[in-house]
Amino acid sequence: QVQLVESGGGLVQPGGSLRLSCVASGITFSLYTMTWYRQAPGKERELVASIISGSTTVYADSVKGRFTISRDNAKNTVYLQMDSLKFEDTAVYYCCSQRVRTYWGQGTQVTVSS
Repeated sequence: QVQLVESGGGLVQPGGSLRLSCVASGITFSLYTMTWYRQAPGKERELVASIISGSTTVYADSVKGRFTISRDNAKNTVYLQMDSLKFEDTAVYYCCSQRVRTYWGQGTQVTVSS
């Protein structure tokens, strides 16, 4: 079956960095658009960054210039490098694979706090 497993979340101070990873299995990874979403307490889930099967990327305005999405098709892995983290980046971050069907990971908590 399809599995998306995120890792790399944690507690970081404002201005710090984290790198999230999401390993996919059960899909032909290179054919899928991979997207990171996040959901903060009391808020709706929002798109953070997306990378299409090649190298085309899309970012939310709130993270442009601070976050970088990338993928390694040989490792079935998508990454989210998060720099200059802010309090408002605190959320559960979810990995999502999209093609004909959409699959979700279980999420990883990112907390930005001093």
